[in-house]
Amino acid sequence: MTGRGTEEDERRSVTDPTIDRETRQDVTDILVRYATGIDRRDCPLFRSCFTDDCDVDYGDIGVWHGADAITTYMDQTHAACGYSLHRITNQAMTPNGDGVAASSYVDAIIMDGENRRGVHAVGFYDDELVETAAGWKISRRRFTMVLATSVGGR
Repeated sequence: MTGRGTEEDERRSVTDPTIDRETRQDVTDILVRYATGIDRRDCPLFRSCFTDDCDVDYGDIGVWHGADAITTYMDQTHAACGYSLHRITNQAMTPNGDGVAASSYVDAIIMDGENRRGVHAVGFYDDELVETAAGWKISRRRFTMVLATSVGGR
């Protein structure tokens, strides 16, 4: 079976058993909070997923430094949209220094303001998370787009 291509990818395909259940749940909760923050247009909830000095790279979409920058971008980008549904699955985690590296799939539908047309985007996140006084947060994120296609339109 071939994965994304490298032996390192194959090793990261499952959660490392040394990561305790509570940490796995906390990290999964952050990923769900991220999706919920976008879909509900809840900027404080969305921002709470990131460290103040995070680095976020979405490839051709953009690169941001800091929780305020990525939150402002997401707020402005989604403000005119209708429904959006971000589903994050297949969370796999490994120890990463004092934190956790997590990879996950994202399958998102983002509709226009009239909910008639939109985009279906599929890809994966590679995250580095650290535990802070306020809980686990994403300190680095890389998004890789696998598919983007139009939906709707009559």
